[in-house]
Amino acid sequence: MSNGAGESIAQPSRSLAKGLLAGLAAGVAGTIAMTFAERMFPPRPEEDEEHPGELFAEKIAGHELSPEVRELASKGIEWSMGIAAGAVYGALAEYYPAATSKEGASFGIALEALTQEKALPALGLLRPKEDQTMRERASEITSFVVFGIAAEMVRSFVRKRL
Repeated sequence: MSNGAGESIAQPSRSLAKGLLAGLAAGVAGTIAMTFAERMFPPRPEEDEEHPGELFAEKIAGHELSPEVRELASKGIEWSMGIAAGAVYGALAEYYPAATSKEGASFGIALEALTQEKALPALGLLRPKEDQTMRERASEITSFVVFGIAAEMVRSFVRKRL
């Protein structure tokens, strides 16, 4: 590759391992950012309905869980999913750089559509998007965009240093 002045610019070599490692860090950062975004702009009032992560934890367990265990399991699921999504993002960015478009916001929107609009309603853990309030939709989309942007900031920073 050339910079236009005849000088060669080194193209970083693709590495699945480096992409996954940068993505893991990105997933942690994205999950932290998303947690803060949801605290500032919660998708639903606490008393309104059960959290999808808590419902999923009970579905996995096969029985009702105590409130403390439900909350802990829900947080574990959220963090695991966020970190896993970051790892996938890091690997995807290595081989498909367009995945990082809009500074990661596009990935956040795609992840929101996959989870909140498709997977969770299909599993019976969240109402279909048509039945959600505008506040719920806006909060979910906002928090996933925040996830994507934070993830991209950290992924690109870490990846450049590997």
